[in-house]
Amino acid sequence: MGGDFGAKVTLPAALQCLQKNPTLTLILVGDEDPLKAQLTQALIDYPDRLKIQHASQQVAMDESPVKALKNKKDSSMRVAINLVRDGKADACVSAGNTGALMATARFVLKMIPGIDRPAIISTLPSTYGHTHALDLGANVDCSAQHLHQFALMGVEVVKAVEGIENPSVGLLNIGEEEVKGNEQVKAAAELLKASSLNYIGYVEGDSLTAGPEKVDLIVCDGFVGNVALKSIEGAAKMIGFSLKTAFSKNYLTKFAGLLILPILKSFKERIDPRLYNGASFLGLRGLVIKSHGGADVLAFETAIHLAEIEAEKKVTEKIIAKFEAIALEKETA
Repeated sequence: MGGDFGAKVTLPAALQCLQKNPTLTLILVGDEDPLKAQLTQALIDYPDRLKIQHASQQVAMDESPVKALKNKKDSSMRVAINLVRDGKADACVSAGNTGALMATARFVLKMIPGIDRPAIISTLPSTYGHTHALDLGANVDCSAQHLHQFALMGVEVVKAVEGIENPSVGLLNIGEEEVKGNEQVKAAAELLKASSLNYIGYVEGDSLTAGPEKVDLIVCDGFVGNVALKSIEGAAKMIGFSLKTAFSKNYLTKFAGLLILPILKSFKERIDPRLYNGASFLGLRGLVIKSHGGADVLAFETAIHLAEIEAEKKVTEKIIAKFEAIALEKETA
């Protein structure tokens, strides 16, 4: 029910995912009557794989997370996360209010022992493939210990999803030189050096789009990460708009555009943010995927697919196992 467009986007995306994946079951959480009215044929087509869970409330996109947590106990968001907690769903996907989703998920699912704060991780389009980065907005101020925990969680995601045995980890900084950076970043670098992770040192902002040939996972605090993410999204939109404008000036440029249309389509697909939509909330005892609020059908479908992959690869379980092993090492040391 959430996001800028609600069921107009989420329902078509859900049906496309069901059509593409015959092993997928979806529970659509929201106001039951209007959902049933829109899904009459789909409920017949997918009697065992499409279900509706009624929720009498909705969280507004601008609603206070505290108020949503306190006053919206039967919101679609809260009910969906409850399904994950109760083992009735493997993941929750929402395009709703990010702050409310994070607050509700943390309250309902609880944190994994050994992790102080949840972090948001996503993939970014890059020169070769894509790069994983976290935190992308959950934590404005982070200590060195938080950044270290983010790295540990992020590595488990990359290992599981990408199949990379020993992912490289870079710490986002204003320069690659050891003397640069604030005290938190410098302290985090020391923790990462002393860890068993494949830490390659500081990386600069251009590494976010350099791809896995440079680094597999980039770690930063949520303030820096969110600014970087929105900057990349804005740059992609600007490039797309500039190309469209350039090839629409006159008949000659339109003809030139037609000649290179296949190249332009390929380029658009490489930088299309809709194909990278969906960010995971790491550190929780359950899988929660946040879709962009302005997602269209393709973008929301991408977020659902991300949930499919991370549930299949048991990302949450692997993070729990990692931090249980760390705790055991400390006890026996």
